[in-house]
Amino acid sequence: MATRTKRAAVYLDPDLHKALRLKAVETNQSMSELVNEAVREALAEDAEDLAAFDQRAEEPLIRYEEMVMRLRKDGRI
Repeated sequence: MATRTKRAAVYLDPDLHKALRLKAVETNQSMSELVNEAVREALAEDAEDLAAFDQRAEEPLIRYEEMVMRLRKDGRI
């Protein structure tokens, strides 16, 4: 069964377009395949970040100043 796709106009920086075109040739993939893959990976990273936020939702908040002081006390800054 063929994958259904939607057409979209995407405006790329000329240098990015050239790099994408070259990568498509080098990897024997279409530019659309490469863009779809990159978008999927970016969305997966976002999903991981959101899951991490949910897991840490119950952790107490710490003020910036307190965190800096802890880092200084531990010798990390």
